[in-house]
Amino acid sequence: MTLDIYLSSESAPEQWGQGAILSFKDDSATIHTNDPELIQVAARRLITQGLSFFSLKGDWQLEQQWAFFQGAYEPKVDVQIDFAELSDEDNSELDARIQVSRWMRSMVNETPEVLAPLVLAEEAAQFIQSLAPDNVSFDIIVGEDLKDQGHIGTWEVGRGSSRPPALLKLKYDPKNNNSMPVAALVGKGITFDSGGYSIKPSAGMLHMKADMGGAATVTGGLALAILRGLDKPVDLYLCCAENLISGHAYKLGDILTYPNGVSVEIQNSDAEGRVVLADGLLLAGQSGAKTIIDAATLTGAAVTAVGGDYNAVFALDQDASQNFLEIAREENERHWPLPLEAFHAHRCPSHFADTANSRAVKGGGPGGASNAAGFLSRFVPNNGQGWIHVDLASAYNDSPTPKWSAGGTGLGFRTIAAKLLKS
Repeated sequence: MTLDIYLSSESAPEQWGQGAILSFKDDSATIHTNDPELIQVAARRLITQGLSFFSLKGDWQLEQQWAFFQGAYEPKVDVQIDFAELSDEDNSELDARIQVSRWMRSMVNETPEVLAPLVLAEEAAQFIQSLAPDNVSFDIIVGEDLKDQGHIGTWEVGRGSSRPPALLKLKYDPKNNNSMPVAALVGKGITFDSGGYSIKPSAGMLHMKADMGGAATVTGGLALAILRGLDKPVDLYLCCAENLISGHAYKLGDILTYPNGVSVEIQNSDAEGRVVLADGLLLAGQSGAKTIIDAATLTGAAVTAVGGDYNAVFALDQDASQNFLEIAREENERHWPLPLEAFHAHRCPSHFADTANSRAVKGGGPGGASNAAGFLSRFVPNNGQGWIHVDLASAYNDSPTPKWSAGGTGLGFRTIAAKLLKS
């Protein structure tokens, strides 16, 4: 049965309860609000009642229909929505968001057994190439070749797995003139994170298939920008690995030396995201791009700071940060700034190397999210001018919420897409 869904600014009849946002009549339901956030909550409630076929009737705006889709998405159910009429432009935008969101959420929700590091790199490359077949080129560096080419972080983190680490280098070049990219995107692609020898407890490991959310987010941002008509070149780098324990895994006390000369002592093998991102940030800097954006499910400290409703934003360049946050507001995606100063690069000291990858204490100690961003700042050019680091605190839900299903949310890709279009 298909349920017709109407919007109304009037209050629900009294029998549905004071302040109710849903009422029902025959084969239809009415959502008693025009607020997209509450529409998303209403859609989620409909899904929890076992409904999965909907037809949106009457006057629905773009953001309202997008909110309904977001709330109605369910990993275990093929929800069908007949959307209301929109202008051609808005209809194209809605279709683009849904296409990208479905891809992102399916990637984040996929099992780690299926989504090996090389598979993630290939899936991302093929997705972007499918949107612009004549304007995309890519190379995937795998296994020992990573070490040989200096991508030491991705190699070290991933070498404990029998499935090799991989680094995707992708170029979107709409004019095919090999010009310098206006922006470079870097994503953390840890397809499963056991914590390595700094092993996580079982409960903390259960949802670590989502630790590649950064790779999905930057890929989704580029995809939406392309669908919105991006006509400028952009580079994409995904650093993909499984962080596992074996006789060949990297160990506490190991020292890694990156091509820029920075040496890193491993004091916590569960702080692996920043270790792989360093490879991508070095490549982004070499590209000459004035805008560099990295995204990662990097720290629990960011979740503690901003909760699951925001992504945390870090930047040494305050103008770049303010611009990014303004774009996020325009795109109705919640992001919030957390502190980052030059001194944060020195908050993970080592007796044996330039820096440690973390403090040895759980969570990296006070200011753990800022310290992680400070570590990353060692690998970006121009004292961090034009660089934005996004810690994806809202990328994944362990269990359903009033607004979201369990699993990936996709939050963040719209902001990145809009930033690319304005770069």
